[in-house]
Amino acid sequence: MSKTDNMLAILWLLRSGKRLTAGQLAEALEINVRTVYRYIDALCASGVPIIADAGHHGGYTLLQPFTDAPLLFDLNEQKALIHAAVFAQEAGYPFSEDLKRAIAKLKRYANDEQRGAMERHSKGVEVILPPANPLLESILKELELSAANGQTLCIEYQKSYQTDHRSRQIDPYGLVHWKANWYLVAFCHLRGDIRSFRVDRILSINRTDSTFERPATFSARQFFLANLLPESDKQENPIHVHVTGRKQAINDLCCHWYLGRLLVERSGEHARFLVEEELVHKHVPHFLLPYGKSISVQEPAFLKERLAAVAADLLHYYQST
Repeated sequence: MSKTDNMLAILWLLRSGKRLTAGQLAEALEINVRTVYRYIDALCASGVPIIADAGHHGGYTLLQPFTDAPLLFDLNEQKALIHAAVFAQEAGYPFSEDLKRAIAKLKRYANDEQRGAMERHSKGVEVILPPANPLLESILKELELSAANGQTLCIEYQKSYQTDHRSRQIDPYGLVHWKANWYLVAFCHLRGDIRSFRVDRILSINRTDSTFERPATFSARQFFLANLLPESDKQENPIHVHVTGRKQAINDLCCHWYLGRLLVERSGEHARFLVEEELVHKHVPHFLLPYGKSISVQEPAFLKERLAAVAADLLHYYQST
């Protein structure tokens, strides 16, 4: 084990409340007694209140208030951390190896009862997400570190599904995971504004000598959502979209990531949304098409026409290729 692991192990053994000699600690950890002395000195230097009693019945103990402190996690906290790790790893968390080591330490310093409980609970939660792209790991690490350290980056970025790409200097403010994709919120020097970038469209990344300070109250999450989801009270020319259909389909539609926030009325097999007219033309048909014949648009009339036009265009595309 590493020095840190052994020092934590000494703390764990001393938290039992028993008085332990350097020889007993060395035997338990399978290390040299002199190494135990060095670790004890290091712990004391860091502020851990270890009491050393001399004599035949002497040994090391921890000061009682420190023994009572939440040095390690209780069972519910351990369970929560293990479950959270499952979500993080499925989402393509870039520091997955560090996360695995942390969970391994959590289990290593638990007693037998806690270890058994953690094993049982770890099998009770499974997470299934679209496969994470392993090629993004190094880029995500660099983006996270640069955001934390205020390091300006130069990236090659491919916009949308176009083939050309462009160099940009950015100040990375933070990463956001949304609908199985990673996004970077950053100040773009090219545009002179804060923008969102799909991480999988970043072709290359290099550090520069420049640094920056992120605004103190800035939240990447709030910025991303504000640009993604409309605020119903700030829409221009909002109109009602009335949809009927099977109960389960209406339930799913009312939980839609976009339309769900614009729901104004719900009754049985009916749902009414208040949506900006331009968005009804542009986006809503694509949101409704996957529901097929399980739903029916009642109003506005032009939405039915748009649905038919989008479906016809898709049919024509596949018939001609």
